[in-house]
Amino acid sequence: MPTHHPAIRAFVSQIGEGLTFGQVRVQKRGRGYELRHRDDLGRAPDALRLISAIEARQMSQSTSTGVFRPLKGSPDLPAGWRLEAGDLAELDFALGQFYPGSIADWFTVQQRSDAAISYRDYTERQTGMYRLTAMVTDAQARHIARACCDVRFCLKRRLWAVPDLPADTVEEKSMVPCLEPCPVLMEFARKAARIEQEEPTGPALHPEEVRSVLALIEQAEAASSQARQADFADPLNPRRLLLLLHKLSAASAAPAKTGE
Repeated sequence: MPTHHPAIRAFVSQIGEGLTFGQVRVQKRGRGYELRHRDDLGRAPDALRLISAIEARQMSQSTSTGVFRPLKGSPDLPAGWRLEAGDLAELDFALGQFYPGSIADWFTVQQRSDAAISYRDYTERQTGMYRLTAMVTDAQARHIARACCDVRFCLKRRLWAVPDLPADTVEEKSMVPCLEPCPVLMEFARKAARIEQEEPTGPALHPEEVRSVLALIEQAEAASSQARQADFADPLNPRRLLLLLHKLSAASAAPAKTGE
């Protein structure tokens, strides 16, 4: 890639004393650049393993415990490394190994206020098994987006629109933008839509019982950090638990219906 590419040049102009992009800290080093995990900011260079961009791509496929990372934006990038980029082209290539396409997306957001799509526009053009995702209501879409894109699961800044749900801010997430629903979100939305099609069962709960159920879900969700993040068939999947928590919280907060 030529070094005059406008996206990477615009990005570099923002670095200053250092810039954090997702979990990657970028700093100027002489005529080049150094990348490292943001948690390693205060560590000496010789205390970190020097890796190449190709090694970065391989490393970012798994967490520090060897669990596969289905989403590059998930906040579990391994630490303990540093990467040297000699020029703009190498920097752009290196960042692309951690967050593919994100520099171009970031630049697009700087240039256009309408860069992101809406959930409804995106799902209504789906075919095949994802056609189901267009059938959820706006309220259900909000619960899906809040659960799937929670900062505990993804650091990308959701800019694609959901009715009555504000876009993520840089302070909440990171500089890395998300302009459209990702494959993980789409699979999660498909599972959520399938669940909504099921016939409701179980007893009606009193308010205090709902509080107990919510507490149990919160406890289970907090303890599910080792679960496979994209295994939505697992009833204890953390995104599924958070989705249920949002739905029950919204239902319990709704005004009670009065009789005729």
